[in-house]
Amino acid sequence: MQDTNLLEDTLKKQFGYTSFRTGQKEIIQDALGGEDVLGILPTGSGKSICYQLPARIQEGLTIVVSPLISLMIDQVKELKANNFKEVIAINSFMNPPERKSVYNSLYNYKLIYVSPELLQQQELIGRLKRLDVRLFVIDEAHCISQWGHEFRPDYLKLSEAIEALNHPTVMALSATATPQVQEDIIKALNRPNMNKRIYPMDRENITFCMEEVADDVEKIERMTRILGKYRIPALIYFTSRVAAENTARILSNRLEDRNIAFYHGGMEQIDRISIQQQFMNGQLDIVCCTSAFGMGINKSNIRLIIHFHLPLQLESYIQEVGRAGRDGKSSIGLLLYSPKDAFIPKNMIKNELPDKTDITNLFRHLYTMVQQGMEVATSNEQMENQLQINETQWKFFRFQLEKHGIIKNNRIQFQEENWRHALLSIETLIKERIQYKQEKLNDVLRWINEKECLRRNLYKFFQETYKNPKYHCCSNCGFTWDKWKPDETPLEKSHSESWQAKLKKVLLVGNVNEAE
Repeated sequence: MQDTNLLEDTLKKQFGYTSFRTGQKEIIQDALGGEDVLGILPTGSGKSICYQLPARIQEGLTIVVSPLISLMIDQVKELKANNFKEVIAINSFMNPPERKSVYNSLYNYKLIYVSPELLQQQELIGRLKRLDVRLFVIDEAHCISQWGHEFRPDYLKLSEAIEALNHPTVMALSATATPQVQEDIIKALNRPNMNKRIYPMDRENITFCMEEVADDVEKIERMTRILGKYRIPALIYFTSRVAAENTARILSNRLEDRNIAFYHGGMEQIDRISIQQQFMNGQLDIVCCTSAFGMGINKSNIRLIIHFHLPLQLESYIQEVGRAGRDGKSSIGLLLYSPKDAFIPKNMIKNELPDKTDITNLFRHLYTMVQQGMEVATSNEQMENQLQINETQWKFFRFQLEKHGIIKNNRIQFQEENWRHALLSIETLIKERIQYKQEKLNDVLRWINEKECLRRNLYKFFQETYKNPKYHCCSNCGFTWDKWKPDETPLEKSHSESWQAKLKKVLLVGNVNEAE
């Protein structure tokens, strides 16, 4: 067991905190004691301390698998500012000479951030195998689970990386994971003896507000009135990229004194990162975004989270609304809905994974490739174009084909019985996932029509109790907007460097050891 005084002294000296938050010390002690641990902590509760502190005090290397480059950028920048220099983020922004230079000096680092995609590259794994990897961290671990709300197939291969690195201690962290997702994570990582540190995910300073409107026009009118009254940092979530862009433009015209932008996964990566940096720096105070925005955002004074469209499941809603009020001050989660809103998420569920026609086309295409002696295209984009499916659908297909031994070393293996089994297995899995997602959407629909306490009925799926609200409970328990007096933070202005100059300094110039 690690000396408690050492942990608390390090917390104070290196991170500036006088005490641990709920769950942090227990998770850290597990990891330092060589015990695998699954930690489920509320959004905004400081999960990053759980691996940053061990990386500082123990020998060897800590690897953190992170799903977003922007998240890596912020954390590396913050650590370097706090005089932790032995940290690097390896990502797609590095050009070949930069990456080669970093690969040749990996032994200089104690903490390395990397995406799950890069961990599939044999060159990187080969170099990491030569190092003393003590702790392997999976941030946003719900991405591992096919039942998680941000499932990413590349996460399913992390057990192979762990094995290749000689089985270091594993730490998996998330803010939202049902018992089913927790078991899925443990099974996918092949760590059956993981300690489970599960803590309540409710946030007592967030008020839940539900408002029914006639249509999208009324939603925009309602948001205009609220955002015109309260000058506060806010995020507005959409399930449609087009709606996010259009609404950002409308609000910019109506609220001329506010700095408003849109953000979604269809934008260039550099543009997405610049938007996030502006928001973090206080140069933007409203972002109209899809679920692609916000994972790992460490901005303490977000006061309002608005959902313009229905979330697909309560887990993603809790994750998104939990980005408000990380400083503990009064904040609100507002969900606007109209009678027709359920059609959008139903169509999203239907289109998320391949359908039966896509499966048939896939196996026909593979059979043609076998006859012609062709290999699987190394470019995902080539396969997506050939099969007329999106990136997520092809990644799902490829994982399943590799799992069933149909693709090995980029070559297609043809065995009729194996193909028949794989076809039935994929069809069954898709059917189960669609049914699961529809059940999750039904939970959301039941919740928005709830007549009793929204707080209690939101968290009952995840935990037995919830904290008493610190400010106001919910719109079903008497909250009205005239009762809300938020802490209004003036929009910051940069008097030194512009965000463009800062971003250029971070990403494009200078020593490759700087934050990525």
